[in-house]
Amino acid sequence: MIIVAHVLLILLGATEILQADLLPDEKISLLPPVNFTIKVTGLAQVLLHWKPNPDQEQRNVNLEYQVKINAPKEDDYETRITESKCVTILHKGFSASVRTILQNDHSLLASSWVSAELHAPPGSPGTSIVNLTCTTNTTEDNYSRLRSYQVSLHCTWLVGTDAPEDTRYFLYYRYGSWTEECQEYSKDTLGRNIACWFPRTFILSKGRDWLVVLVNGSSKHSAIKPFDQLFALHAIDQINPPLNVTAEIEGTRLSIQWEKPVSAFPIHCFDYEVKIHNTRNGYLQIEKLMTNAFISIIDDLSKYDVQVRAAVSSMCREAGLWSEWSQPIYVGNDEHKPLREWFLIVIMATICFILLILSLICKIKLGPVRRKLKSSVI
Repeated sequence: MIIVAHVLLILLGATEILQADLLPDEKISLLPPVNFTIKVTGLAQVLLHWKPNPDQEQRNVNLEYQVKINAPKEDDYETRITESKCVTILHKGFSASVRTILQNDHSLLASSWVSAELHAPPGSPGTSIVNLTCTTNTTEDNYSRLRSYQVSLHCTWLVGTDAPEDTRYFLYYRYGSWTEECQEYSKDTLGRNIACWFPRTFILSKGRDWLVVLVNGSSKHSAIKPFDQLFALHAIDQINPPLNVTAEIEGTRLSIQWEKPVSAFPIHCFDYEVKIHNTRNGYLQIEKLMTNAFISIIDDLSKYDVQVRAAVSSMCREAGLWSEWSQPIYVGNDEHKPLREWFLIVIMATICFILLILSLICKIKLGPVRRKLKSSVI
């Protein structure tokens, strides 16, 4: 028994030693990073950069960093490197904090936070634009060998409530590393820019980067406050309607076919909705499909208008906007044609009835005459 007790004590001691080796030394002191800076590197884009504390005690451990975005929108993440890019609006200012951390499955050690801040850009209240909206659209590019499709961009906004009459607004967009200034504006009655049109852009229709739009301005009477906004492409991409929609009726079968819209997305990346409207009784049928064909059983005595619209499937991109409906296609009998047919039937029946009456009258009147002729002959 004494020997067994000694063995157990030895095993317990070994286990404690192993656990102590596996756990980080709780006595280690973590120091915060140094030289933490925030640098604007593009429209709505900043670079956070810091250095490890030179006085940090060096041990055989892997230090990490926790980054906390304080404004304009809170966020929190961890990284092993000493810099981090962030895409965010900047017209409200920007602030962030970082600290050194050491963690495992059992505990977390952390230094104190260090912070940095970008102040909001100057400008008079009420002078920045409001209600900025943007849409993109894809067209075929017949002039470039590098890209088969071209993306246009259209943005509109309202003038700030306190913007002077001589305010001039200017719009810029950034997508990836490309930045462009608008050259085609629409104006209000005072000559102030209120919309912008880019017929060709560097935007990739299948891309997943944020689209950044900045509108700043100038005036002789007031400092115009800038405004920037982030757009997800799937949320603003105006899909084209399906092409070459056809509809045919055979008996009571209505067959509808179409081709995918003009788009950089392949054929399997689209959902469709088919709308069939019975113009005689007003009945509306809408079907959602993943194929480019549909067959419906119909009333062959009615006239129908058929339309199809498309959206990029969630299999290929986050759900976005539906396209406009295609131009209506009319098939089937005209709704007034059955009335005309019944009218002709009634007319023909009336004529037949009149002829029958006339023949009976003739028989009645000619009957005595025939008998007299027959008796005189005898």
